[in-house]
Amino acid sequence: MAEKALEQGEGILRLSPTWVPRSFCVPGRRIKLHPDDYYMLGGARGGIDERWLSSTTPAQNGPLTSKNEGLSHVVFHDGQELKLFLLKDVIDELKGEIIGSRIWDKYKSWPMYSKFFDNMGPLPHHVHYDDKISALTGQVGKPEAYYFPPQLNNHGGDFPYTFFGISPGTTKDQIKTCLMNFNKGDNKITNYSQAFRLEPGTGWDVPPGMLHAPGSMCTYEPQKASDIFAMYQSLVNEAIIPDELLWNGTPKDRIGDFDFLVESLDWELNINPNILETRQMLPKNVYERHWMHAHGFEENWICYLSRDFSAKELTVFPGQTVTIKDSAAYGLIMMQGHGKMGVWDVETPALIRFGQLTHDEYFVSEKAANEGVKITNLSKTDPLVMLKHFGPDNPDLKI
Repeated sequence: MAEKALEQGEGILRLSPTWVPRSFCVPGRRIKLHPDDYYMLGGARGGIDERWLSSTTPAQNGPLTSKNEGLSHVVFHDGQELKLFLLKDVIDELKGEIIGSRIWDKYKSWPMYSKFFDNMGPLPHHVHYDDKISALTGQVGKPEAYYFPPQLNNHGGDFPYTFFGISPGTTKDQIKTCLMNFNKGDNKITNYSQAFRLEPGTGWDVPPGMLHAPGSMCTYEPQKASDIFAMYQSLVNEAIIPDELLWNGTPKDRIGDFDFLVESLDWELNINPNILETRQMLPKNVYERHWMHAHGFEENWICYLSRDFSAKELTVFPGQTVTIKDSAAYGLIMMQGHGKMGVWDVETPALIRFGQLTHDEYFVSEKAANEGVKITNLSKTDPLVMLKHFGPDNPDLKI
């Protein structure tokens, strides 16, 4: 079926929406899920505030996590019968034929995924550990990046500011004291950080080991294939964070060791006085802008500071047909407009029911990307916009 699906799509797989709840979040309701469906998995699971994209990474969502939660599914028409099966199984079966031998030979998997994160309020100040710390619990580290799509940010939520790092001059003992006060209400760790206002159409790079408290804008978030995190802030938006989330990702024999939590941070990265200059990402043209416009499109790098993944935003102008070549496999999500992409219809739904299939998410094999994907914008007035997420060491990334 994997081979037939890839053949049917001429190297491009259609994916179904993958919804993920978070018990500690309140949905921002900007990811197009029907208003009646944000709590479809039950109140104990929390609201659905994430959609995972091109994911072969299972969600780490506690003991109530459902089977295959966080994993993307391929949609395949086998004659008159509609079948769904895991993207992970397709990649395990087809290997380099779909993601390219460069990635398969090194990782034996698709080593990244992306998501929409959509929260009404801010998240707690937290960290994703690096490979060294993560290996202590049998996991891998998690760098990530943010981009704030204008199409999903008609409002900024309750707190469209993100805390990054630790203010220069802060001592490790001060952070340790905050962590020791975790169960005493507000441990006030963001007293030792600085927040930056979030702007649609821009992004941020967040390496592992860096404390960050994401703001309330709806966020497109490419990241390494891992779900490791630890919450270092005990109270956010008047909600208490449970103690087990502080020790999430800590080896069992180190639970209760506050020195371990402090030493697990990349201290120099956190106290960097130039976080704005070194971590913010403004869009950068893939090709010369006038040349792209003359050929009916514009494409920008939007995530480009990590070697573990990268991302582009492609806009095809109304009524135009373009053929776009890339050197690597990628997943994509439609943000605006409708048209044709290869053999597929592509469209941007305004509202999606839980369990409904769509034509807005796809995975493009390396061979199809190399040969070029033909895209036609069928609208006379509306741009066709998509976001494209790539795996590690993208050969086209020269920034």
